[in-house]
Amino acid sequence: MGFCVRWIGSIKECLESSTISILVNGSPIKEFFPTKGFRQGDPTTPFLFLIVAEGLAGMIRQAVKKKLYCGRIQCN
Repeated sequence: MGFCVRWIGSIKECLESSTISILVNGSPIKEFFPTKGFRQGDPTTPFLFLIVAEGLAGMIRQAVKKKLYCGRIQCN
């Protein structure tokens, strides 16, 4: 989508810098780093969803333009 390298690095840092600690029998265990994605309820999740959705919409527009994809309504 044309984002600059610095911006991509900042988003990547947000994803990789968090730690998680859970309670086991009411006591917290040692913190660990998540290996995938966001945590549930993370406030940046909707923003990431919008970026991904916009990228997908752009790819679909290109596929339609190149006649590689057509929806049920538009097919000839």
